[in-house]
Amino acid sequence: MNSEGQIRDEVAAVYRRDSRRILATLIRLLGDFDLAEEALHDAFFIAVERWQRDGIPDNPRAWLVSAGRFKAIDALRRRARFDRSHADLIMLLEGEAQDPGEQELLVDDRLRLIFTCCHPALAFDAQVPLTLREVCDLTTEQIARAFLQSPATIAQRIVRAKAKIRDAQIPYQVPELGELPERLESVLRVIYLVFNEGYSASSGEDLTTRALTDEAIRLGRLLAQLLPDAEVLGLLALMLLQASRQNARSDAQGELVLLDEQDRGLWDQAQIEEGSQLVRQALSSREFGPYSVQAAIAALHAEAPSAEATDWDEIVGLYDVLQRHWPSPVVELNRAAALARRDGAQVGLRAVEAILERGELGDYHLAHAARAELHRQLGNTVQAREAWQQALTLTRQGPERRHIERRLRELG
Repeated sequence: MNSEGQIRDEVAAVYRRDSRRILATLIRLLGDFDLAEEALHDAFFIAVERWQRDGIPDNPRAWLVSAGRFKAIDALRRRARFDRSHADLIMLLEGEAQDPGEQELLVDDRLRLIFTCCHPALAFDAQVPLTLREVCDLTTEQIARAFLQSPATIAQRIVRAKAKIRDAQIPYQVPELGELPERLESVLRVIYLVFNEGYSASSGEDLTTRALTDEAIRLGRLLAQLLPDAEVLGLLALMLLQASRQNARSDAQGELVLLDEQDRGLWDQAQIEEGSQLVRQALSSREFGPYSVQAAIAALHAEAPSAEATDWDEIVGLYDVLQRHWPSPVVELNRAAALARRDGAQVGLRAVEAILERGELGDYHLAHAARAELHRQLGNTVQAREAWQQALTLTRQGPERRHIERRLRELG
């Protein structure tokens, strides 16, 4: 017989490995986030005692789903004595699904959960924390710290999102084939927002929040496993290729190191190899989209032995594809930076100033930083200083502010 310590270790291991899958299935069976979370914790609590007495079941996940479901029904019966509104739910749970088979319990419901958390009926600022909480098991405090919000604000958004799902009866399902492209786009946008906030925090003293990049990549891997669409693979590739540079993006003091100045020996070659392979797979499908094209650009950067040896002509060509099919001012700005590397600073500067003259990206600090750097390269000190000052007023991230301040000191 296993000791209590061994059983506790096994329960903890199952929780780390399978708790999100168990929660997703309980949400499907019970139809309520809060009830499912309560049932999840009840099931793991019971497991410590029962598994010590009866032994570890052959399929711990199915056992925990079943135990959690019946604990939820017991809880609802108790509440029904005071609130008759629970009676219909109890009848439903005890009716057709009274004895769900093991195959039903073992269905991987996480894909349904991701699409539910990213449903377009939910406010976008609620989709991100709800996904991180329910799919990734981050605490409210961790999410709040990453996005520099108060835990109370994040908790309120999660509560409102759950209430919206319940009151609007948002279906807990993967969309029909006809709806999938539009709904998948919103899921990918949420995952990439999580990644970007981790990769380059929008504010604060830390350049990166590794927990968020790790969670976004984990979500990307899960989505690719459950739904291997070309753009899902493209987004996973893009995140892996960008994350491969994380160790070189700041120095020992935490200061920003630009791409051209990074020690490429610190780049993660395993991530580069995996990301590049995924890019080839996504592009070969002929059904790729903007994430796959951005990943192809990232692969060209990652595979180049130096900034000078980068294939800037190919990168400009890929930005042309992005701008033609999925245009945006930020894509145009990135294309301008690539043009400057291929055709010279003057050409790149004209492209950047054309964007700013149209009134686009006026509040985007990287547009002014790009303009400043190109003026500096051309020896236009006054214009460079003005543009750096403008960039400084717009950035809220400590390492980026200090980088701009160093540039201004270098200009005298």
